[in-house]
Formats: sequence, structure tokens, C-alpha cells
Amino acid sequence: MRRSTVNTGLAGLILTALCLTGNAIAADVPQPSAQEKLAELTHQVEETERAFAKTMADRDLAAFASFVSSEAVFMSGHTPLRGKSAVVKRWKALYEKPTAPFSWEPEQVQVLDSGGLALSTGPVRDPNGKPVGTFTSIWRREAGGKWQIIFDSGCEACSCR
Repeated sequence: MRRSTVNTGLAGLILTALCLTGNAIAADVPQPSAQEKLAELTHQVEETERAFAKTMADRDLAAFASFVSSEAVFMSGHTPLRGKSAVVKRWKALYEKPTAPFSWEPEQVQVLDSGGLALSTGPVRDPNGKPVGTFTSIWRREAGGKWQIIFDSGCEACSCR
């Protein structure tokens, strides 16, 4: 009986030492700052928006749909498109033509400090590269870190002179 108490005590001591060693090693690993985390998330959203726009250039409607949340609301004209199926159904005609009718790219991206939502905005260009409007998209980071578009709005360029 005494021998098992000694073995149990020794096992506990070894386990405690291993935990302390593990914590010391973890403490030596530099953790990214809040600013670095935000910069990384911002970069992720920029790259996600670029990949989303590339679906238009590639004429890949299925890839486009993969970025759209099931809850998405796209502000298109006077009647918003609500839900992924409505968005994809309306955008399908834009993907059927042999050449893209427009392109877009993020110019500004902002991510909430919490890292869960982001806004991207930038120019929309005609096939010749002429700016014809702007877009604004709101992205939500889903489980697993994937960004999905939940709100999108575009408007024609105005000539404010």
C-alpha cells in the first residue's frame, strides 16, 4: 500500500514538472500582437475579395456562389436580393456571357477588432478598365476562418464636379 502511494506521488510530481516546463516553453513563444492579428485578418479579406472578383474574370459561377453566405443580402436596384439562391440566380446571366461585363477590386478593407466582420470597398470597372462604379461588401468570418459575403451593394460612379 505504501509503495503505490509513493508511485502516485512521484507520478504527480513528474506530471507537475512537465506542465510547468510546457508552460515555460509556451511562454517563450512570441504571440502576435492585436495589431498584427488585425493586419493578418485584413490581408485575408483583401485576398478573399480578390478571389471573389476572379470568379467573374474566370466565368465561374460555382466559385462565385461559394463565397456567398446563405443569409446574403445584395442591394441590386430597388429590390434587394435576399439569400444565396436569389443572388446566384440573378448573377447567373452575368456569368453566361463569354467575357466579363465588369471587374472589381478592393481598395480599402476594415476589420472589426473582434475579427468577425469586415468591410471592403473599391472600384468597379467596365471591360476596358474604365471606372463605372463602386462596391461595398460586408464579410463575416465563419467557423474555420472562411470569409463569406453577407451584404453587398454597388452604385454607379458619379461625376461630382
